[in-house]
Amino acid sequence: MVYFIGAGPGDVDLITVKGRDILSKADVVIYAGSLVSKEHLSFCKDEAETYNSASMTLEEVIEVTKKAHSENKEVVRLHTGDPAIYGAIKEQMDELEKLDISYEVVPGVSSFTAAASVIKKEFTLPNVTQTVILTRVEGRTPVPETEDLENLAKIGASMAIFLSVSMIDKVVEKLRKGYGRNVPVAVVERATWENERAIIGTLDDISEKVKKVNIVKCAQILVGDFIDCEYEKSLLYNKSFTHMYRQGK
Repeated sequence: MVYFIGAGPGDVDLITVKGRDILSKADVVIYAGSLVSKEHLSFCKDEAETYNSASMTLEEVIEVTKKAHSENKEVVRLHTGDPAIYGAIKEQMDELEKLDISYEVVPGVSSFTAAASVIKKEFTLPNVTQTVILTRVEGRTPVPETEDLENLAKIGASMAIFLSVSMIDKVVEKLRKGYGRNVPVAVVERATWENERAIIGTLDDISEKVKKVNIVKCAQILVGDFIDCEYEKSLLYNKSFTHMYRQGK
């Protein structure tokens, strides 16, 4: 069996119990070394073979996996955050299906939720927004025209922007056109790592603040009123709100 496991955003204890249990028993571990903490490897058994996929091609990853499978070895493909978000696992799973190799996906904590935890905010607030948009700006990987950041910003939802802090000026320009007003912005670098940093600002000053402290990669850009706003309390805990587990008082 091959397991695609989300290692979480940084802190090694944010991998799931299931994920660590599988990792500890794996014979072969292919980990995303550019983003996944090497401390995860300390939970592997001594004889486990480990490969850093940062320097590997898709073909090389599949070849290692294929060989391990032929030797009846259990393989873990260890991804950062949650592998379903910008994890490039679809192309790997497709290749495994061609080879008739069984696999399972074990979810993990995403960097966007980790970033919200660092600044102690909630993306979805009553009468503010009930929608979270996960996106990125176009770099070497294109973005569909309908998903241009300016268009998404017009919705007014909370946003978590991946893989884009190196283009902060471009991000701010598109957000300003879309929102049509100044809104709160937080940039969280290496959320849950020991050296995490969080910068809070608005569209008016976030670019300058980010450049001043030289944040150029491994950061989430969180955008929206949820960062600093008035909101209504949830009905969930309102004493007059009834549901199947609680009658109104």
